[in-house]
Formats: sequence, structure tokens, C-alpha cells
Amino acid sequence: MARIIAYQSTTPATDDLLLGTQKTTSGTNKTNPTKNFTVDSVVQAGLGYTVYTALLTQTGTGAPVATILKNNTGYTYTWARTANGVYTITASGNAFTNNKTLVFNNNGLSTTGFGFAPAIWTRTSDTVITTENGGDGRLTNGSFEIRIYS
Repeated sequence: MARIIAYQSTTPATDDLLLGTQKTTSGTNKTNPTKNFTVDSVVQAGLGYTVYTALLTQTGTGAPVATILKNNTGYTYTWARTANGVYTITASGNAFTNNKTLVFNNNGLSTTGFGFAPAIWTRTSDTVITTENGGDGRLTNGSFEIRIYS
């Protein structure tokens, strides 16, 4: 058996495995089986939510372009422009649970003098979130994060 200090230190990946004991206390048969857990599952259990985080840029009459920073929700997302300054993000499944979905967003960098226009959002359905920011061309690396709580 190797000494613990003989192992290399490294930064874990989300799919790396950790050895742990899952506590089972149902009924009179109390067992504590040893299992493997992914780093990501431990983080999600601790946080209590999954997340989609992106930087958004929108120009002209096009849909916002997302640079995805993190997506551990298990869904894929599609952006669309529905009107001047109004955009939707559509999930590939019923991701946006009522009363368990939060969105944090802003317009990002302001390179023109268009004044203050708050970025607001609405949970339109279990699959669609609508965001408004006062007009096209006002998103430049705007931060956008969806948290879906368990």
C-alpha cells in the first residue's frame, strides 16, 4: 500500500470519481455501502442547483450569440430574437421548474450611449425563458445565468 503523500496532487475534473459511503437508513436494515461518486455530483448536492452560464452578445436583428461558460443542467439551449430587444432561450426539455428557477442577467459592456435599460426576465413556460433589455444591439458580453434548484 502506498503512502498518501506519494500520490500526485492535481485539480479534479467533474467526471473524476471519489470514494465515499452512501448513508442508507430506511427500515430496520441499516447499511452504508461504499460507492463511487463523481466530483460534479458532490458539488451539485452541496449547491442544490444546476447552472447554465453564458456571455451574450447580440447585434442587428439576430438572435443573441452565447459563449457558454458552464452548463451542467443536462439540457441544450437555443436562443432566438422575438422582437426588438426581446429574446428567448428554449430548453431541450422541461428544465425551468416553477418556483425553482432563477435568472441573473445584465447587458454587459456599454459601448454606445443608449442609456440605462435594465435586463429583465420572465419564466414563460417549463421550456422557455424570455428576456428583455430595451432594444437590439445592447448586449455585449452580457452575463446570463440560469440556476435550477432541486
